[in-house]
Amino acid sequence: MKTIILFGASSSIAQAYEKHLQTLNAVKLEFNIVCISSNDLLNKNQATYYVTDYSQNSLKSIIDKIKQQGVNLHQVIIFNGQLHNDQHMPEKKLEDINSDYFTQLMHSNTMIPMLCLQSLLPLLNHQTHCTITALSARVGSLNDNKLGGWYTYRATKAALNMLFKTSAIELQRRAKNTKLILFHPGTTDTNLSRPFQRNVPEGKLFTPEFVAEQLFQITNNDNLECNGEVAYLDWQGKKIDW
Repeated sequence: MKTIILFGASSSIAQAYEKHLQTLNAVKLEFNIVCISSNDLLNKNQATYYVTDYSQNSLKSIIDKIKQQGVNLHQVIIFNGQLHNDQHMPEKKLEDINSDYFTQLMHSNTMIPMLCLQSLLPLLNHQTHCTITALSARVGSLNDNKLGGWYTYRATKAALNMLFKTSAIELQRRAKNTKLILFHPGTTDTNLSRPFQRNVPEGKLFTPEFVAEQLFQITNNDNLECNGEVAYLDWQGKKIDW
């Protein structure tokens, strides 16, 4: 049975993704679902659940337990990310830049996904055929930045993009059938985007369920080539410029 690991499993998109997998399993039992979250999820379905603080030791302990089960790793999705908190919103001007906000988002958007990727190494080798996806954003693209602002969020997603691109080069040598993907979900109706939804064009505010189904189709595409390159894709499966 194919194992799928979902980090950040308490997020809205992650829960919709898990529900989609459960729906597919109801037709044909195909996926062993593993959910990892900092929250003890209440609505537990037919999946394995682990609670973590996303420290290296905690993640290592969880992955060691998963490895002992002799899993056939098929897919990993890292849903972790943050845009705003109670004190800070995305910056509109240079004067808004705050070091505490920057540090917090750099940890949530960049370091945690990389620690998740690092923790997976014991499950990866040249025989492993799997995709590892992190939720990035179009605003992390240098070429696409035409509006400015949102300094911290842009920087943390751009840093994530660079680190995944670098990791893909290494994994080509260590686990050549592992494909790294950076996925831009579009504006999704979640707590992350709620303060900014008023200006979203009609038809461009997506439900978590829609994004989850798009994500599944894109990341389970046989045309994804394991070539040492990261696929930086939007919700339509279209490439985003770096």
